[in-house]
Formats: sequence, C-alpha cells, structure tokens
Amino acid sequence: MKKILISDKLATDGIDYLKAQNDIQIHFETGLSEDALCEIIGEFDALLIRSDTQVTPKLLQAAKKLKLIGRAGIGVDNVDIPAATEMGVIVMNTPDANATTTAELTIAHLMSLSRHLPAADQSVRAGKWERSKYTGSEVAQKTLGVVGFGTIGRLVASRAAVLKMKVVAFDPFVSPEIYADLGVESVSLENLITSSDYITLHCPLIEKTRNIIGAAQFEKMKSNAMLINCARGGLIDEVALYDALKNKKIAGAALDVFEVEPPIESPLLALDNIVFTPHLGASTNEAQLAVSVEIAKQAVTFLRTGEAINALNLPRVSAEELKKSSDFVNLATQLGKVLAGLSSSPLTKLEVALFGRAADVSTRPVSVAALVGVLSGQFSTPVNRVNAENIAKRQGLALVESVSQESQDYVSLIKLTGYSAEKTTTISGVLLGGRQPRLVSINELDIEVIPEGTLLITTHDDKPGVISAISAILGNASINISRMQVSAADSQDKAMAVISISEALNEDLLSQVANLAPVHHVTQIEL
Repeated sequence: MKKILISDKLATDGIDYLKAQNDIQIHFETGLSEDALCEIIGEFDALLIRSDTQVTPKLLQAAKKLKLIGRAGIGVDNVDIPAATEMGVIVMNTPDANATTTAELTIAHLMSLSRHLPAADQSVRAGKWERSKYTGSEVAQKTLGVVGFGTIGRLVASRAAVLKMKVVAFDPFVSPEIYADLGVESVSLENLITSSDYITLHCPLIEKTRNIIGAAQFEKMKSNAMLINCARGGLIDEVALYDALKNKKIAGAALDVFEVEPPIESPLLALDNIVFTPHLGASTNEAQLAVSVEIAKQAVTFLRTGEAINALNLPRVSAEELKKSSDFVNLATQLGKVLAGLSSSPLTKLEVALFGRAADVSTRPVSVAALVGVLSGQFSTPVNRVNAENIAKRQGLALVESVSQESQDYVSLIKLTGYSAEKTTTISGVLLGGRQPRLVSINELDIEVIPEGTLLITTHDDKPGVISAISAILGNASINISRMQVSAADSQDKAMAVISISEALNEDLLSQVANLAPVHHVTQIEL
C-alpha cells in the first residue's frame, strides 16, 4: 500500500480519485508548519502540494521514504528541486492545466482597463452617474503585444484575434513557424514596446526576464498604452511602474501578481489608473479541478509503474544506459550550450549525429542532452532530460538523430547542426582518451577547446595584431586568459578565436571587442 500526503488544498475530484484506488492510502492535512510536516513526512511515498507548502532541504531530509513531490499547478518556486534531486525524489507539475484560466483572466483585465469597469462600478455604488467620465475605448483594431509566446501567450493571442486585434509577440526562443501558424507577427521587444496599445506578459521569471519592463521601456511606450501582468511578480519594476502611472507616461495597468504578495505597503495602491486582483490566474473551478485530478493521476501512475509524467528532474533511461552514455551525455550538453550561444536566432531544427564508438551508446540520452544544452537557462522550470523534448516541441524545435560507425578522424565524435531562419551552425566534439571532452570544430574550422568556464568566441580578419588587440582589452580589465585557440579558414581571409577567460565580460567590454575594426562578430558563452 502506497501512502500519499496531501498538505495543501486540492479539489475534491482529485482527492476522490485517489480514494478510489485500492492500492493507495491518503492523508489530508493542510496548514502544517515545517516542523509538523517533518514529524509525519517520514512514512509517506508521495507528497502532493500547491503553493503553500514549502519543500525545503530540512523537510526532504526527514522524508526517508518519499519518492515523489507532485505540484498541482505549474510554479515550483516553493520546491527545492536540486535538494529533491540529490535525495532521489522526483518532482513533477501540471504545466498546462491552468493555461486557459490565466489566458481568460488576461482578456478580462484587458476589457476591464478599456472600459474602466472597476472605477465605474464604484461610482455607481457611490450614487453617481458619471457616464462621460468613464468613456472607454474599443479594443478592435488595436495592437496587443504579447511578451512570452508559450502556451498561455498563444491562448491570449488566439482570443485577441477573435476580438479583431492585431497581435505582435516577442519570444526569442520560438520558431517562425509557430508565429506563422497563429497569424502573429514576431517582433523585437523594443518594437513591441513602442507599437503596442496593450502589453501583456507571459514569460517565466528568470534572471534574464526580471524587470523586463522598467523605466527605459516605459519611456518608449505610447501614452495611451495599458500594461497587464498575470504571469509572475518581478517581471515589472514596480517603482518604475508607479512613476509611469503617476506621471501619465502610460494610461493604465492591471496586476494579478506582485513582487511582494500581498502588496500591502505598495505605493501602487494609492493610484487610480491601475487595477488589481489577488493572484487569481489559476483561480477558477475548472482550473482547480483540472490541476488536482491531473496531479492525482500522475502520482498514481508513477507509484504503480515508475512512469514520471511531467517530471522535472528524472531521466527516462535505465541506470545501465545512463552509466554507459554519461560521458557522451555531458559532452553533448556542453556542445548544445555552445551551439545555442553561437545561434543569433531561434533554432527550428537540431541534428545530432554520433560517429564511431559514440554510435554504440543509446542515441536518445545523448541527443536529449544536446537539447538540454540548447534550451538551458531560457525557462523558469529547469530544463532536463525529462522535459527537454516537450519544451522543444512547444518552441517549434525539431530533433533529428543519426548514427554512423565511421570514425570521422576520431574514435568517437558528436556533431550538432543547428538550423535557424538566418543560418546553419555546425559544431563537433570528442572524448579524448574516452573521457576528456573537447570541442574540435566550429563551422568546419578545426579548433580544439576544453568546453568549460567562460568562452569568448570571435570571427575576425586573418591578419596580424587582432589577437593582441583583444588581449589588450582583456588585460586592461584584469581579465585573465587561461587558454586560447585560433583557427584560420584555408580559402578565406577570416579566422576564429576561442578564448577561455577568468570571468565573464560586461556589456562595455564586449562592445570594445566587437568594435575592433577587424572583428566581425563576438560571442560570449558561459558553460
């Protein structure tokens, strides 16, 4: 008999489903402190939660039998995933169960802002009849800018299209085919900011997206622009938002999420051109039911069969296969990161080819590891061997695999080819001595590099003085060069340098290197 602890409120349908399973025993108790949870967690095989329960290393240390943490919803900010992985505990979520609900709330906020509904309601309740004061505007023929074009962003776009709105979107990790299929124009973030009448955010909160809308963006928005955030607090600089609303730089805003929740002391509460909801994105009966039933079914499936649906930290290969392919997996991951760094636009196809002895191992773990490298650092949910293929599919990135016993000048070799709308990029790597990873070619240029740390990659004119000029910039900034490899194209007057440096360059230093006359392109990659 498997035992499941439910420590947050789940919809009755999900609990009823679990009760109906003859081999499952459940214990439902909410509002427990960390110490109280630690006292009882030791006897359970699975823990089902929403957002209230904090899964900490202390709790995981006490969970001696725990095999699964199931999050009814998408966000896993309250789960220490690295700690869970270290303890051998699978973490899974339900990433798409509340997508429709969040998209509909976004449209509700859009309409509410357009027609001043909250303020008009308060006016009538106060005995007033201020029809002219609350004259609104139609959304038809207006431009909606969607920042983040994943599942929810696409649902918002489809609904806005029905409202006869023009939709533009910014998401550098979505292929052109996805935009084309939905009739949405892909634009830069700056273009979206300057051209949109309404802007809605649907991207994850990671370091690259924190304060993605700040003072600089507000300065470029239309004075009649409306901003909506039903995604994550922290995407908007709330200090800059207060200034923009107070000084009428934009017309209005609607927030469902905040940097600090609840926003009791936020100065935004004093403004009359912003409306709020208390993080209602997933708060519909349908969504609550959907996430509860879905996580209940996923938990039962895992406890019975070991199949981890929507797992965030479990490779779907046997321990024996993992051991045999582990060195190739690590090499493929690093090559994927390099390929992503060299690609200036979203990849639409990734080809993974294994040659020589590399072709003797299981192909899928290696090719998925390459996907992990390409996609890592782009999403709030960690990208791993379990979810990489699903994420790639949602982003319009196709995976093609091939194997060959031919040695290709090395005993074993992995070649990655990335295709985008702009260019094709090919890189190859090997395991020297069967264990030591090396990057051996970039776009057919032979260049042997240890793929670790921070790499500075330049293409430049093949002429004297270029490398010394780059070295001078680094030296003046006290940046140490640990390794350097330079390769020249036989048929061209161009060369490539891959420089391993002691620390990442800031934007100013990168610009200095890029602005050297002989340098055509510079890329910094952190592995």
